[in-house]
Amino acid sequence: MPRVIACAEAEATSLAQCVADIADFGLDPRDPASVDHAGRALARLGNNRDFLGDLMLGELAARSRDEGPEGAEAYGPQVLMLSRPADNFFIRANIWPGAGDHALRASGRAAFQYDLPHDHNFHFVTLGYFGPGYWSDYYEYDYAEVAGWTGEPADLRFHERSRLAQGKVMHYRAHRDVHLQLPADSLSVSLNVMHTGGAQGWLDQYRFDLGTKRIAGMLGRGSSEAFLRIAVGLGGAEAADLAHRFGQSHPSDRLRLCAWDALADAQADAGARDVLWARAERAGSVLVAREAAARRALLSA
Repeated sequence: MPRVIACAEAEATSLAQCVADIADFGLDPRDPASVDHAGRALARLGNNRDFLGDLMLGELAARSRDEGPEGAEAYGPQVLMLSRPADNFFIRANIWPGAGDHALRASGRAAFQYDLPHDHNFHFVTLGYFGPGYWSDYYEYDYAEVAGWTGEPADLRFHERSRLAQGKVMHYRAHRDVHLQLPADSLSVSLNVMHTGGAQGWLDQYRFDLGTKRIAGMLGRGSSEAFLRIAVGLGGAEAADLAHRFGQSHPSDRLRLCAWDALADAQADAGARDVLWARAERAGSVLVAREAAARRALLSA
C-alpha cells in the first residue's frame, strides 16, 4: 500500500515556497529521502489554511485563466492545477465530493473515479488538506510480472481500507500500489506533488477486477493512439503501412495493439478482420497475441 510519510511540520509556507523547496532539493521517486523531503514540503503547504481558498477566490474574481493567480492556469471540476511544471514535478489539488453531495448525485460516482480499482504509471505524494478524506481499499501487485492483456491474473494483495485524513501524507508508488477509491464522508480536498518523466506516456496503467484479481483493461491512452486510429480510419495507404509497421515492431506493446485495432476497424467484413487478427497473434507480443485471440473468439461467437 502507499507508504505513509511521517511529518511533524509546524511551519506554514506559501505555494511558491513549496515549489522552490522541492525543486532545490530535487524529486527522485527512487530515493526515499527525496520523497520524504517532498512530503514534508507538502505538509508545510498544507499548514497554510488560506492559500487554496484565496487562489480559488482570485480565479473566480478574475473570470479568466489568463488573468487569474499565476500557476492556476488550468483547472476542471475536480482538479485544480496549482503550479506549472518545474523540473520533473507539478502540484495540484483534487476535490472529492462526499457521498451526500449534489455533485456526486448529479454526475455519478464514476465521474470522480470512485469504484475504479486502478494503479498509476507515475509516482505522487499526496496530503489530506481539507475534510475527512476519501476512503481507499489498498492493494499491491507486481507490474513486472504481467503483460497487460485483459483477463490476465495480477496477484493482487489486499492490505487495508483507510482514508486520507487531514494532515496525512502518503507516497503512491508507480506500478505497485492499487487502490479502489470510495467517497469521502463529506467534501474533501487533497494536495498532490506529481512526478513526471519523458517515458511516462509509454508506461501502462491498468484497471482491475477485484473479484477475480485480474486485469480488466488499460487506462490513460495517449494522443499517439488517437492520431493513429484517425489516420488509418481516413483510409490513406501511408497510414495503413505505418500501422502495419507499428503493429509488428513498435517498442510499446500498447501502441502495437492500437495499430492492429485501427487496421481491423478498417476491414470491410468479419472474415478480413479474422485474417488480420490471426496475423497479429504471430506478431511477437504476448499482449497483442492474447488480445488478438480474444477478438477472434468474439468474431466467431
